[in-house]
Amino acid sequence: MLKAAIVGMGRWGQVLVDSVQAGGAPKPGATIHFVAGQTRSPDKARDWATGQGLRILPDFAAVLADPAVQAVALATPHAQHAAQVIAAARAGKHVFVEKPFTLDRASAAAAVAACAEAGVVMALGHNRRFLPAVAEMKAMLDGGALGTLLHVEGQFSGPGARNYTSGMWRADRAESPLGGMGGMGIHMIDMIIHLAGRFRQVTVQSHALVSRTIDDTTAMLGVLERGATVGFATLALTPSFWRVALFGTEGILQLQGHETLSFTPREGEPWVKQFPKTDIEAAELAAFAAAVAGGPTYPLPVEQAIHGVAVFEAMIGAAASGSSYAVVA
Repeated sequence: MLKAAIVGMGRWGQVLVDSVQAGGAPKPGATIHFVAGQTRSPDKARDWATGQGLRILPDFAAVLADPAVQAVALATPHAQHAAQVIAAARAGKHVFVEKPFTLDRASAAAAVAACAEAGVVMALGHNRRFLPAVAEMKAMLDGGALGTLLHVEGQFSGPGARNYTSGMWRADRAESPLGGMGGMGIHMIDMIIHLAGRFRQVTVQSHALVSRTIDDTTAMLGVLERGATVGFATLALTPSFWRVALFGTEGILQLQGHETLSFTPREGEPWVKQFPKTDIEAAELAAFAAAVAGGPTYPLPVEQAIHGVAVFEAMIGAAASGSSYAVVA
């Protein structure tokens, strides 16, 4: 059983812990157990932490110095991730880090290098990779069922910015460049990389049409290294919506939400498959614990983690300049 600490005990930090334990005890089949936690506002999280059996530590240094903690899960503001990953690696702690990994390619590469040098596992929390429907999409594309891939469409939007107020870290444009990209859109960038490969260049429009805090509308036209084009948008003031679609010469494959997959072949009958709901937070933490234990490598290669940040960084530059930006290899 991997003993871990949760760093950042806000809403998402609590979601991660709650996915693998209840009342302080690991859920059946869990291979990771959170024993400690640290947060900027301990009083807000105290009752929940007590219920989950977590010792609240005073700061991140105390987490890294705790011999009972073998790994840390970082659910902290984006700009803190690189320094925290590097510090954890140097302290010999394995690291699970929430997305976005970092906000620029150089810091992402430095964090990966620190983990490699220390011999610790680093896992990035792009939980949609663990959807069964996504596994089928990738197998079909890689197996040639779609023919030549021509175009990818991605959309991940939601109402989060409605609750952002001045002073919240997510309402800080330095922490949330391109509006919904940090909280939502970066997941879809990773999904496109996972399914269809690396990006070559991006062109971006991003602005605040309604919001008074962050951009509420961000749209990108991209080109992948394999030549297919990408149309992508993330909106921060709409009802929740997730969709990824692959358009090939022999068929179109679309995942609407997390469970409904449809296929339209060039010839033959189309079909729709409904997949069971999956606890993707528990799945990603189980994969992290397995990698730490010497099992299968965590199924998000660190090279792809760095590339996802490079795409995000290029998007920020393209939006600011009003021109197309090449994605750094």
